Amino acid sequence: MTQREISHPEGLPACAAGHSARHIHDQRRASAGDGHFIQCSCSCSCRWPDADSAVADWRRQHRPVRSARKAAPALPDNVLQLPLLAQPREIRRAGA
Repeated sequence: MTQREISHPEGLPACAAGHSARHIHDQRRASAGDGHFIQCSCSCSCRWPDADSAVADWRRQHRPVRSARKAAPALPDNVLQLPLLAQPREIRRAGA
């Protein structure tokens, strides 16, 4: 058999669709497309010469989507921004 499944004690993260992932080591010669790759029923990572690179590629492809930052709350109109230096300067309204 030229392919074998490798189990991970910590498990692999599921894809965005929730399918469980499998780590496969293809043991054919290099010209036939050997290497390590991770696959599920809907996607597959690239083939890598070592297992750590294959797992890192899978995690990069299927990491959780980052949410956008929340906008900073608007300051009320009665807030003044005072200069911190000793020189007299003009007082500015915050947000202006």
